[in-house]
Amino acid sequence: MEPIATLALLAIAAFGAGVLNAIAGGGTFLTFPALVWAGVPPIAANATSALAVCPGYAGSALGFRAELAALPRALLWREMALSAAGGVAGALLLLVTPAKVFSGIVPWLLLFATALFALGPRLSRWAGGGHGEGLARWRNVGLLAVAVYGGYFNGGLGILLMALYLLCGEQRLNTVNALKNLNSFVLSVVSVIAFAIGGAIVWKHALLMALFATLGGFAGARLAKRLPTPWVRGIVIVTGLVMSALFFARAG
Repeated sequence: MEPIATLALLAIAAFGAGVLNAIAGGGTFLTFPALVWAGVPPIAANATSALAVCPGYAGSALGFRAELAALPRALLWREMALSAAGGVAGALLLLVTPAKVFSGIVPWLLLFATALFALGPRLSRWAGGGHGEGLARWRNVGLLAVAVYGGYFNGGLGILLMALYLLCGEQRLNTVNALKNLNSFVLSVVSVIAFAIGGAIVWKHALLMALFATLGGFAGARLAKRLPTPWVRGIVIVTGLVMSALFFARAG
């Protein structure tokens, strides 16, 4: 039987992840390390973490129903198909990655995701600075590549998607957020299905964390109206750097 302290740690981490994702993103920096510290192997921890944060994407996408309804159906279906294909490919790549190899690259993935999160606003401003026309034709290729990354490792996914859409000429921030949340949900669902078929998910932890992540998402939606976003972003960045350092030390 799992110690109460371990279950409490996972529940708190999942709740915190839900809050962070609702406000500024970065929930993976809490769920993934918490699972590893609870004794879950890194690959299983990554798969379980993906399921834990997945419900939040659905709620976020529903919040942008009007923006999605205004877009061409053909565009939405094409991008959902690309996201699904990339998510499956990334998940399968994770499942065939040797555990020792994945453990070695985890610190680098965390550091990369932290850097993406820290540079997110600058990337968005740069991407929206008139570079979109020349890169618009690469939108499908870029989306597929980002979806593969998201299926393999969820950290920093939202920042990559937002940067991609802004780079490709989408100037309406609400539309960017709508597409980001929709495609994050699609690729997360298919990757979680692949993880489940591959036996990589620790279900007793995943269901508990999904519940608390959803509750955290509701709480985060209210906090988002009260807390200054820079404070939350600072907390996420510091957490990412600390977790990266701890995993580097663990790998060493």
